[in-house]
Parts: sequence; C-alpha cells; structure tokens
Amino acid sequence: MFKIMFVCHGNICRSPMAEFIMKDVVKKRGVADKFYIVSSATSYEEIGSGVHYGTRKILDRLNIDCSKKRAIKLLKEDYDKYDYIIGMDEINIRNMNRIFGGDPDNKIYKLLDFTSLSGDVADPWYTGDFESTYRDVVNGVEGLINTILKA
Repeated sequence: MFKIMFVCHGNICRSPMAEFIMKDVVKKRGVADKFYIVSSATSYEEIGSGVHYGTRKILDRLNIDCSKKRAIKLLKEDYDKYDYIIGMDEINIRNMNRIFGGDPDNKIYKLLDFTSLSGDVADPWYTGDFESTYRDVVNGVEGLINTILKA
C-alpha cells in the first residue's frame, strides 16, 4: 500500500483538494485499495477547521464529499508513516524539512514535481483563484498516480 500525505500551510484549501481528488481518481481507476491518502498543515492556524468554501465548491461540483475533513497538523512522527509527503509550495517544503529535521529517505516532493510544470501550486487563500489551483492539483495528482503505478 502506498501511503501519501499532502501538505499545505493550513490544510483547508490545497492539501485537502489534493487528498480528495486523489481519493476520487484512484477509486475510479479501481486501485483505491493500493492507497492510503490524507492531508495536513504545517501551521496550527486552522487546526480543527473544515475545508475552505472555495475548495468545497469545487469538490461539490465533482460530487466529492469532504464534509468530515478537519484540518490537522503535520507531526514529526508522520515522516516514518508515509511513503510520499507532498507539499504544495517551496515554503511548505521548507517547513516540512524543519518539522521532520530533514528528508533522509527522499520522501518529500512538491506536487508539481510530478508534472511537466514547474513551481508552486498557488495558495487560493491569497489568490482567490480556486480554479487555477484545481487545474494544478489535478495535473499533479495524475502525475503522482502515474509515477507510483509505473514503479
């Protein structure tokens, strides 16, 4: 089983979007039993909060239920629990390395590393552009799944 943790700053926009889209894609591909997928935050600011309405709106449109999701904090011990720990931007990567004390097993990636794109998944909390974030997340999730299933 492949264990994947998606990570962003608050765990209310980008990382839950990636979590629930990936869960939906692996289910539709018939490989959900090969994956354990969750998401978390590098900060404490939103812990316990539900998914942001902008992300919920997109997931609702896709008939993906995220109503039970609450923001949780990334913990040092998570490093040993997951095979892939996927941050949304360079700041997330820096914070993940700080929380874990480094990345000796090369488990930390940016989501767009699995695409032909480069850079960061923009934070819609600041941009207000959930659709662009959605497009990047879908591209990253598809690339991640394809990479894992080829391995």
